Amino acid sequence: MGSAADRVRTPARVSVWLDRRTPSRTRKADQPALDRDRITAATVRLLDAEGPAKFSMRRLAAELDVTAMSLYWYVDTKDDLLELALDNAFAEIPPSREDADWRDRLRELSTSYRQMLVRHPWASALAGRFLNIGPHSMLFSYAVQDVVRATGLPLEHRTGAISAVFQFVYGFGTIEGHFVQRSAESGLSQDAYYQQAMGAIRSHPDHQEIVRTSDALMEARGGGTVEEMRERDFTFALDLLIAGIEAMRARAADRP
Repeated sequence: MGSAADRVRTPARVSVWLDRRTPSRTRKADQPALDRDRITAATVRLLDAEGPAKFSMRRLAAELDVTAMSLYWYVDTKDDLLELALDNAFAEIPPSREDADWRDRLRELSTSYRQMLVRHPWASALAGRFLNIGPHSMLFSYAVQDVVRATGLPLEHRTGAISAVFQFVYGFGTIEGHFVQRSAESGLSQDAYYQQAMGAIRSHPDHQEIVRTSDALMEARGGGTVEEMRERDFTFALDLLIAGIEAMRARAADRP
């Protein structure tokens, strides 16, 4: 950990991953062992349990039973911890099967990404805040590029395909994660929370026309639970995007 004077002279770095230090310190016999992996795991636990708004170096130190100052031997700021936690979340996304059809690989990656965002509702906000250049994030990025490469789309169209699929998954997983979190915080199941919300909407006189239209859509949608309805929507939307990729690939192949 540098001195205050060093920090003034050195511009703040933009990512913990651009810091090549190897943090270490001499530990007294009666002090708990610390390392970045243990600190990161505790950070993830706290973010899952309490969210980023309540997260602090002091709160993390209490969780680890150490002093807050001892954490600064391993990270410089709270943002460092948030970046480390975010990359830890990306580590949960398994690689897709390289020998599988690109459609199956795309579904697997999309589903795993969505599940990660739902397990860790804080991750979507952090993914938009930081550079996402940690090792596990970069592996996920490579896997995404590799599967889109396998679609056969022309090179100039691949970033558009990545955006279409994975920004959709990002949005879907973010909204789903927040709904799951709100349901849990209210002490209700997702179905009970949904019914309560729909009941409030139906009771409002200004919403009757919207409710009539929505009821027809929901009946056609199918699914006996909120989770089933959501699963049907996600599967169909992903199939729609895959069909779009196939159509655009065929259009490109037909051009002279």
